[in-house]
Amino acid sequence: MKILALDLGNFKSVACEYDTQNNTKPQYETIVSTKAAVRELLQRRQPDRVVIEICPLAGWVCDLARELGLEIQVAGTNEQRSRWRNVKRKSDRRDALKLAHRSALRELKLVHVPEQKIRQWRSLINYRQQLVRRRTRIKNHVRALLLRENLSWVRGKSGWTQQAVAKLEQLALSLNEVGADELWRGELGSELAALKATNSQLQQVEKKLNQIGKANEQVQQLQSAAGVGRRLAEALVAQFDQPRRLKNSKEVGPYLGLVPKQWQSGETERLGHVTRQGSRVVRALLVEASWAAVRYNPRIRELYQRIKRNNKNRRKIAIVAVARRLAVYCWAMLRDGTRWRDLPQTT
Repeated sequence: MKILALDLGNFKSVACEYDTQNNTKPQYETIVSTKAAVRELLQRRQPDRVVIEICPLAGWVCDLARELGLEIQVAGTNEQRSRWRNVKRKSDRRDALKLAHRSALRELKLVHVPEQKIRQWRSLINYRQQLVRRRTRIKNHVRALLLRENLSWVRGKSGWTQQAVAKLEQLALSLNEVGADELWRGELGSELAALKATNSQLQQVEKKLNQIGKANEQVQQLQSAAGVGRRLAEALVAQFDQPRRLKNSKEVGPYLGLVPKQWQSGETERLGHVTRQGSRVVRALLVEASWAAVRYNPRIRELYQRIKRNNKNRRKIAIVAVARRLAVYCWAMLRDGTRWRDLPQTT
């Protein structure tokens, strides 16, 4: 088998052609990291398999290999064996050769790269979360600014109503208008302008996501579960993409990074924090939705109380377990094409 491993870089990439049958030396080639250059390389080399690591360029490289009818393997980078530690020499050529060797030995932990439409959807979902975090940072900065100037303000959501923001705008001025003793007013004006712009961007993004969600039957399907809202439903559908690629429910937790780290040696076994692999956005939305599900979903509430054991110190452990179970339920619904009321009592 002829394996072509690509060590992708932002500006240049190194290719390693490795033949598993003939005892020949690996052949290396350096190309620019453009679609035209990669296409020309693949057409000229005609490999049986293309191997890359997951990176920002992996999406269009996968699309190109699939278009040419080539087998493509995308390796994850979180695995311990994928990391270069305690090595005296490291180069792009060595990285590419290592990829080829591990692919030949079937040692790579492969990751799923969805089609371009799903990747774009995921990107927009992540962008929305970035806008939400940006808005939160602006609000926290404004509150800190008012506190520094000994100005009290309403707590919680009441401090960000239209009337409340209008009062803040009365305190704000342009930086060109303020004197040296009122610079905070100019700073407040800049932050309120940024808040207004961020809210406008967020509304546009959510409007587009709502349009996509309404046209997607799977998103509507997941929303039949109590506690699963529009944002979580679209994130799970985009993340699972092809639910049946996960063999069973035991793979859902590790895929989303909701299982604890494990250290075992002899008779000693210790569990740590969750692995946090996979999408951080999906995990955050799952935990947020789990708190709502505990209130409105009897089955989820029973699980939470059972794991909590009436111990307030186990609340975080219990809610992570609930998030993992909720993810399993949603995965099963997507796999079987069922709604919540059709889901069996045991999974």
